[in-house]
Amino acid sequence: MSDIEKGSAGSSHDKETRVDAAPLPAYDTAGGVAENLPQEDFMTRNGLNLASFKPRRYHTGDSTEIERTMKSRHLHMIAIGGSIGAGFFVGSGKALHNGGPASLLIDFAIIGIMMFNVVYALGELAVMFPVTGGFYTYSTRFIDPSWGFAMGWNYVFQWAIVLPLELTVCGFTVGYWNQDISVAVWITIFLVAIIIINVFGTLGYAEEEFWASAFKLGATVVFLIICLVMVLGGGPKGSRYDHYTGAALWYSPGAFANGFRGFCSCFVTAAFAFSGTELVGLAAAEAKNPVKSLPGAIKQVFWRITLFYILGLFFVGLLIPYDDQNLLGANPFINVNASPFVLVGKYANLTGFDSFMNVVILVSVLSLGVSCVYGGSRTLTALAQQGYAPKIFTYVDRSNRPLFSVLAIIAFGPLAYVNLAAAGPTVFDWLLSLSGLAALFTWGSICLSHIRFRKAWALKGHSVEEIPFRAAGGVWGSWLGLVLVVLVLIAQFYVAICPPGGGFNTVEGFFVQYLALPVVIVFWIGGFIWKRTSWLRVDQIDVDTGRREHDWDSINAYRAQLAAMPAWKRWWHKLFV
Repeated sequence: MSDIEKGSAGSSHDKETRVDAAPLPAYDTAGGVAENLPQEDFMTRNGLNLASFKPRRYHTGDSTEIERTMKSRHLHMIAIGGSIGAGFFVGSGKALHNGGPASLLIDFAIIGIMMFNVVYALGELAVMFPVTGGFYTYSTRFIDPSWGFAMGWNYVFQWAIVLPLELTVCGFTVGYWNQDISVAVWITIFLVAIIIINVFGTLGYAEEEFWASAFKLGATVVFLIICLVMVLGGGPKGSRYDHYTGAALWYSPGAFANGFRGFCSCFVTAAFAFSGTELVGLAAAEAKNPVKSLPGAIKQVFWRITLFYILGLFFVGLLIPYDDQNLLGANPFINVNASPFVLVGKYANLTGFDSFMNVVILVSVLSLGVSCVYGGSRTLTALAQQGYAPKIFTYVDRSNRPLFSVLAIIAFGPLAYVNLAAAGPTVFDWLLSLSGLAALFTWGSICLSHIRFRKAWALKGHSVEEIPFRAAGGVWGSWLGLVLVVLVLIAQFYVAICPPGGGFNTVEGFFVQYLALPVVIVFWIGGFIWKRTSWLRVDQIDVDTGRREHDWDSINAYRAQLAAMPAWKRWWHKLFV
């Protein structure tokens, strides 16, 4: 149990303190408080009758209007497997081909170190200030309201554009079993499925993510066990893995492909694969007790990085050569046969393993489609609450759904049908470029928000000991995360000019790789024109309004207990418990 859990155990409920402070530019601190409503009946609470669509009675402007219904188990599973999708299971094949097994492993490890620090910084801020729209509001509060505007809208459009991409991938994934049925039919079916899940509001998303993550976790464990057996030569007789191979593929054809260009090209795939990890911070605002459940969920990210990504891709690099032509795939959208996870089963002569992995990919992609609607709608609602979007998006119904925000994100779903036109692959690439690097800007903003929060916290006379849940790497961890974000953006800029295949890219090819940067700049300029605000000085940053109060007697007692433990046990608690 974390120190936060111990601290919260002594109080019957969490409190929020509002301390008088000069209002921040474009930061609404005067929001009201939702009324204490009687418990809704089952049908209304779960969005199953017309009454559930009626508005909740609250004062517009409050930043915590969405009721907290998520449980600890939901947050833990969202953290450990929530956004695992086609980027990991299929995209890793192209990255392996472009960079080789060593580049793939090193790049994912670097992004993993970055995400470890990003999520811990987010956890510290979310425990202190658990608000809907989390990281967007932190950018507004601790960096610059104009930059917060850019990050909020960038995040909304990231998920709005990823939704039709995920629907397209769903359609082509099912086409693996039956290519006679039009992909448009499957796109429609999966769009309806996503709409149905969102009818159930926050609990619909939470339960879907819990079971989907559990399934992905189980599938990955099965894959790792199979891979270990194959590497040791325990494959069926006559298969490629019926004898010990060890690290032979790291020597021939080799550990690296396409030199430095290949190494840099793997970063963007790794960033795609980790996109959505930050959703645990967004979901925390809708947890019943984020102060208790969030720290434990944040620490699960370590297992996600090591179990899913590092170990999984390590085995992939031991079993599949980077020059395998099957890694390329003929389908411009997705080809499950190009997944190294499927190729392992194919080369091991494991009957049905390709279909099993196809089901895993399908569940993963559908899960990420649901996350698109959740992440985009909650951020859009937060934007409206702070005056950065039309007020209609502050509407929250009696089933706890930000109804118009959800509809706005789902409205982007039919863009998936455009991908079926003759120019579909081109449209797909451009949509992908809009969402591609967007997550990196979000992650960098989280780290910078944490750094500036700590500076303002110290300036106001507070000590680090007054922070109930502290990032494992402290401020230096956030600096490391921010530097790695910048380096990855530079690496991707290099790849956008000098692709792995050699030569130089065209202008169109450059923007397909790097369109996210000019889009963010346009949003930033738009925010400045709208609100006329600039970079906040440290003395302008408000660290008191909306800060959550804790039971410090219990927290300090637990810290004393922790200090008395052996060193190994202290680190175990700090990183995993």
